[in-house]
Amino acid sequence: MIATTPMFIQNVGLPGILLIAVVVLVLFGRGKISSLMGEVGKGITSFKRGVAEGKEELESAAAEEAKDVTPDSDKTES
Repeated sequence: MIATTPMFIQNVGLPGILLIAVVVLVLFGRGKISSLMGEVGKGITSFKRGVAEGKEELESAAAEEAKDVTPDSDKTES
């Protein structure tokens, strides 16, 4: 099954987006929208921090796995 975009979404241009923004602003008010955007920003920051921490964990785990564990007696023979 092929997913297609509804026709009304494809035809939304700059005037349509501006109209939607004005309607949302009128319905919710400036204060509510700014606090919502602040929460979205905090969420994005938290997500990026989590991704960076996960990447660091993976890199440290890979570094631990890559440690040379060859016994000293075998190292001197080569």
